[in-house]
Amino acid sequence: MKTLVSADDDAPLKELRRIVRERKQLDAAEELAVRRARNAGHSWTAIGAALGISKQATHKRYGK
Repeated sequence: MKTLVSADDDAPLKELRRIVRERKQLDAAEELAVRRARNAGHSWTAIGAALGISKQATHKRYGK
C-alpha cells in the first residue's frame, strides 16, 4: 500500500538537506581556518583548544 505524502510532509527532508549543505560549508571553512592558524604559527594545542577538542584529535583530523 502506497502512502501519500503532502508538501508539508516533505518539509523535514528539505530541512535535513539544508543542514547537510550548511555542515559541508562549515567543515570547509573550519579546515581553511585551521590551515591559516597553522600557517600563522599556532600550535596544535592552541587550535584544538579553540575547537574544543584535544591536540591529538586536531592533529589526526587536520595534520595531513
